[in-house]
Amino acid sequence: MTTPLIEMRNISKTFGAVTALSKVSLRLEAGGVLGLIGDNAAGKSTLMKILAGALRADSGEILIDGKPATFAHPIAARDAGIEMIYQDFALVPELTVTQNIFLGREITRRIAGVKVLDRSAMNVRAKEMFAALGLRVPAVTLPVQALSGGQQQAVAIARATGFEARLVIMDEPTANLGAPAIERVRETITRLKKSGVAVIIISHRLEDIFAVGDRFMVMKQGQLVGEREVHDTDNADLVEMIVTGADPRKPLVAV
Repeated sequence: MTTPLIEMRNISKTFGAVTALSKVSLRLEAGGVLGLIGDNAAGKSTLMKILAGALRADSGEILIDGKPATFAHPIAARDAGIEMIYQDFALVPELTVTQNIFLGREITRRIAGVKVLDRSAMNVRAKEMFAALGLRVPAVTLPVQALSGGQQQAVAIARATGFEARLVIMDEPTANLGAPAIERVRETITRLKKSGVAVIIISHRLEDIFAVGDRFMVMKQGQLVGEREVHDTDNADLVEMIVTGADPRKPLVAV
């Protein structure tokens, strides 16, 4: 068995008296697309925030290329090649497209020994990112608040994938988008997959994962219910697992 790009082993997390995750494990190979599904409060976002460095697990471990990794904050996860696109995109509305993409990663140059922002270089690079992803925005110099929801999604994707990401986590990437924008997001995921970038999609839209994914992972109340290959399941099978919290393919354990 090949070493996975990402492995999470027995991850647990509590918030006071509430158990958000209980010994959840996950593995994903480079270029794989995993759909993480379940009802509200299943623990999906908590698990991904731990992987992205936004939360710390109470117990369990994360491995990258088979080696233990600890992320004290999102920047540490980002340095390891893990990016997360949040459902609200986490963009700064007043800043331009380019400024949002390079926030915290600005390109600079020196003039008379003084370091200054190289706005021209960042604008050019931003345009190159959109072209490589097959995404479009009216202009990279526009403030993000002037863009449509689909265009803001494009900015968030470009920011997450433009700096040698190895894993991109997308939280409800097609929520509140129209059909053309949904199709562009799907095409972008396919491009990432072909380039060897792994993708985890948190979504209630099973059809998106059927369209571009490889595998489903079903969670309920902080626990892993079961997993399915996309080619070996259907909506009814997955909905049953989400609703009941049980995998019908697993034998019942006598008490």
